[in-house]
Amino acid sequence: MLRFLGRFCAGIANHQICRMSTLSVAEAVNALRPFYFAVHPDFFGQYPREREVNENSLKQLNSYLECMQRPGRKTLQPTKLTFYIRDTSSDPNAPQHHVNTSGFRPVTFTLQNKDLLSVVVTILKSCSLSTDHVQDAQIDKGLPQQTGTIPFGRPIRWDKTYYTVTGYRDPEEELDCTVHMEPALGWQRSWGVAHRCSQLHSLARFIQQNSPELHNIKGCTLIFADNSGMNAAGQIMLGTVDVHHHWAKLLERLPIYYDLHSHLSVLKERTSYLLGDVELIYDEDLQPTVMLEDYYRMLKTFYQNLIVIQPLFHPRSLKGLQIILQNDSSAPSLLKAGQLSIPVTCDPTTLQWFIQAHSQRARTYLRKEEELELKQKTLIRDCTERFGLQRLYKEPSVSSQQMVKCCQRLLEGHIGELQGMHLCISHFYTVLQDGDLCVPWDWKW
Repeated sequence: MLRFLGRFCAGIANHQICRMSTLSVAEAVNALRPFYFAVHPDFFGQYPREREVNENSLKQLNSYLECMQRPGRKTLQPTKLTFYIRDTSSDPNAPQHHVNTSGFRPVTFTLQNKDLLSVVVTILKSCSLSTDHVQDAQIDKGLPQQTGTIPFGRPIRWDKTYYTVTGYRDPEEELDCTVHMEPALGWQRSWGVAHRCSQLHSLARFIQQNSPELHNIKGCTLIFADNSGMNAAGQIMLGTVDVHHHWAKLLERLPIYYDLHSHLSVLKERTSYLLGDVELIYDEDLQPTVMLEDYYRMLKTFYQNLIVIQPLFHPRSLKGLQIILQNDSSAPSLLKAGQLSIPVTCDPTTLQWFIQAHSQRARTYLRKEEELELKQKTLIRDCTERFGLQRLYKEPSVSSQQMVKCCQRLLEGHIGELQGMHLCISHFYTVLQDGDLCVPWDWKW
């Protein structure tokens, strides 16, 4: 991730096949995730002494890893580090370690290796953590990386009349609206209240310690997620297992992400023009999470397949249709919600035939989905008021059609004992950690 963004800003595309015995800082940090999870200071809130030791040691470790990658670096002095580890082993045959009264065991090791791979292995083994994922990653690194150059430079600035005549969205107006927005917070997963409170406390501490970097997030949406970075929708993702040092580095690189996101918008417009002004969308409810730089690569591959020929469709002939790109070699398909699911490597001739054959049905599906969403909103309000629910919502995997049927059955039945509850429509019966009651959309009496 770090190397790709650096090359992007410099306009350089000189990729090399990584040697099997080396790691970059970003790869080392990723390989050390189990270790970071075990020593993360936020898990030591009630133990200030152990938390302080881990925070100081993490700063030294991060500094050591970065120094190892600096050009022309001198030989590093051996660095002795001590961490307190949360003991997560439930295996009765596992080696027994000394555990202090707070429930954590101290681990001390010395960093004196010549390469990052050896450092990572040393740390993981010292903490009795598996190194299998490091070996798997090294096998994957034997594959050659793609090469290429950026096909165009800065975004084109059109006169305001261009957007009035064509009906396209003016990116400058959208940016002006964004600047006046307050940062929003969100969650990538359905975490419980306790987990959310823990992350908010962590964010509050981070804000107190890193206020200079916060000017870059004005108008942004922050999401607590599994990994740190920016997703294809332009939302800032804060990894919940990352330490504050990684969050600070992410905020420092935000101008680079913003630049890349701007180029992505231009590439979307050019691709849309070749496809009759179809809309290319990214929706996490319909596809896996995709990081910004990965989505840029996907769209670039798709665009380069199309640019070899003239536009496949007349301008604006497909306006109103939506395409979701898939980073695989599957066949094109039409989703029930009306989106056209297209692999990035799809042959232009096949793509043209598929869209022509399914465009009318796609419009019908999109129109029905819009009607269902309006109906769903009304039914949710009616159910909430009738049963006195505190909240009624659905999981992303439950379609609008399924939610409508579920709400209609709730209103038709004689159901009690829901006063003040949080009801989640899902695919199974369960009670969440926060007390939310989950029932399948096709529930049975």
